[in-house]
Amino acid sequence: MMSRSQSAVFWGAVWLAVILLSAPTLVVLGASFTAGNIIAFPPDGLSLRWYEKIVLARDLQQAFLRSLTVSAVATLIAVPAGTLAGIALARFRLRYGNVIQMYLLLPFTVPLIGSGVGLMMLFGQFGVLGSLWPVGLACAVINLPFVIWAVSSSAATLDPDLEHAAANCGAGRVQTFVHVTLPAVLPGVITGALLMFILAMTEFLVSLLLVDARTVTLPVQIYNSIRSIITPDLAAVSVVFILMAALAIGLLDRLAGLEIFLKSK
Repeated sequence: MMSRSQSAVFWGAVWLAVILLSAPTLVVLGASFTAGNIIAFPPDGLSLRWYEKIVLARDLQQAFLRSLTVSAVATLIAVPAGTLAGIALARFRLRYGNVIQMYLLLPFTVPLIGSGVGLMMLFGQFGVLGSLWPVGLACAVINLPFVIWAVSSSAATLDPDLEHAAANCGAGRVQTFVHVTLPAVLPGVITGALLMFILAMTEFLVSLLLVDARTVTLPVQIYNSIRSIITPDLAAVSVVFILMAALAIGLLDRLAGLEIFLKSK
């Protein structure tokens, strides 16, 4: 039981952390509604003009669609691979299992610039730089550990007796996997898929190294814009990213529960 002074210090620290974490988001949100021509906080009046501008900007629309394509490719690649790897690492005693786990998590430990340069050289040898699917594949590779962690967390809670019961009832390995194992780890699969989609959507450094001027993704498009001048429409684009992340968290909580994500971390 905390004393009154200890409780005051504790909640003071909590609210300080909340304010510090929320401040960048609040500043960007406020700046996106400014009526002025330059980015500023507090905003110079209130207006939706910058949101209207990004809706009508064809270059941003095309970059957004390319980012959606990259996210879809990354998710389609990473979810099956991460699901199978996560189940295998959690459910089976594999020979050299620790080595395999370290290898699967290696993309997460290597600095992004190293991964980006290596992937750029690899894809350059095959002449596919500038296409969108290599960017999606790269995002899947570097963010695969998130899917593995999420699925492993769900697989660790699966009762082996359920699989044994299905086998005793005549179900084959494929039937057992489809009807017993996969539904049991589905919350982790959903968590990994949403994380992969958002991370691939917002990936900048690797995308910068793998795209060309004709196939820039939205983060690269934003970077190219701020190299000349920072305008409030970029704050509006940032708010769109924040809303997408919030939507993903809401879906995660509704479909799988946030505790699955927190356990996977």
